[in-house]
Amino acid sequence: MANQRPQGQQQQQPLPQHAIERIQGMRGAQGQRFFTSDLSVKEYLLIRESGFEAAGLVMGSSIYHVGYQRGKWSQNMEMTVLTQALYSARELAMARMEEEAEALGAHGIVGVRLDVRQYEWGSDLLEFVAVGTAIYPRDEKANWRAPNGRAFTSDLSGQDFWMLLKSGFRPVSMVVGNCVYHVAHQSLGGWFKTAGQNVEMQAFTQALYDARELAMERLQYEAQSDGASGVVGATISDWTHGAWEPHIIEFFAVGTAVLPIQTTEQLPTPQLVMTVDS
Repeated sequence: MANQRPQGQQQQQPLPQHAIERIQGMRGAQGQRFFTSDLSVKEYLLIRESGFEAAGLVMGSSIYHVGYQRGKWSQNMEMTVLTQALYSARELAMARMEEEAEALGAHGIVGVRLDVRQYEWGSDLLEFVAVGTAIYPRDEKANWRAPNGRAFTSDLSGQDFWMLLKSGFRPVSMVVGNCVYHVAHQSLGGWFKTAGQNVEMQAFTQALYDARELAMERLQYEAQSDGASGVVGATISDWTHGAWEPHIIEFFAVGTAVLPIQTTEQLPTPQLVMTVDS
């Protein structure tokens, strides 16, 4: 089905030895913890005010060779090979980040960001990096893990995480959806018909509309599969990889799936904030 997450065989590798040593150093001996974090001071304060402590900065990486697929010149179509490659690479990076969080005994990860990087030594190679701050509750009896028993993931900032808990919801998972799409080229006859006129390019409109819808459907499918009741902070972006032709675009949707933690919402009173920045 189009709305389901792309399927592929994932071969998870063990964490690098230096990552294991770094995590062991943060766990410490006799309960003495040391943490690293990319949280701002304000975010760190609000995380602690919410009843959590930072366990440590966690990350995952996957360098992936993106295969080749040619789109038909005059046809709008999804590039399924490329869609699968980019989805699988992100999934590997996320899984390794989550494995580091589990090794730290964390209940969740906040402020997750997914980056895509390209290096000169590999024009067909992309590195996918997932980074976030793992956290755990100060109350040892509390359980904030996702319904599947693993640490929750979230791209929410420390401020948004605090607000989410105050509104009676909790994060479940960071959900994504993607679609690599070939936008059909305009025929020469079509170009002459539209030259010098104000007119909607319906074929182009339909292509981008369909591609965004596929990405959003897959994000929604992930959230529903994880047992969430909704998604907050959803965004959708597009980009073209340098090795692709200009008519091939990836649309990428990401957000945080959430569940209610109480029946009655207790919404915090909004505070007026005025910036003094010039």
